[in-house]
Amino acid sequence: MSKQAFQDCYPEELSHCYGCGKNNPEGHQLKSYWDGDETVAHFLPKSCHIAVPGFVYGGLLASLIDCHGTATASAAACRAAGMEMGTKTNFRFVTGTLNVVYLAPTPLGVELELRGVIVEIKKRKVVVNITLSAHGKACAKGQVIAVMMPENMDPKGES
Repeated sequence: MSKQAFQDCYPEELSHCYGCGKNNPEGHQLKSYWDGDETVAHFLPKSCHIAVPGFVYGGLLASLIDCHGTATASAAACRAAGMEMGTKTNFRFVTGTLNVVYLAPTPLGVELELRGVIVEIKKRKVVVNITLSAHGKACAKGQVIAVMMPENMDPKGES
């Protein structure tokens, strides 16, 4: 497994995302890594992430799938271009489509694992399938269609 999180390679001005931005102390601070040809992230929900006693709020699960998916897209685009993340121009992706299917109630107080599989890589679009599990049991699956970040979203005007 890679040692540096994808999100830690984002430029400072693009590191404020609530889900994964290293510059957002109030956010989830999600960290995604390569694990062979798949990507992996782990997250321990807090008591405030409750839906009903003992179970995680589904919106949190969607946000984790979303952020792991766009981070995976950035890493996959860099890998496909033969470049390391954090060098030259970073490929930054945002969510074009997010589809989440909830398979089972997700227990609170258990570390969650997100696994990403790259389905398709094109010049400005990456499709990623994500499985979110607790104790090895799939609780949610999602597909993120990530698109290259539009120039008008980049504070420097670069993408």
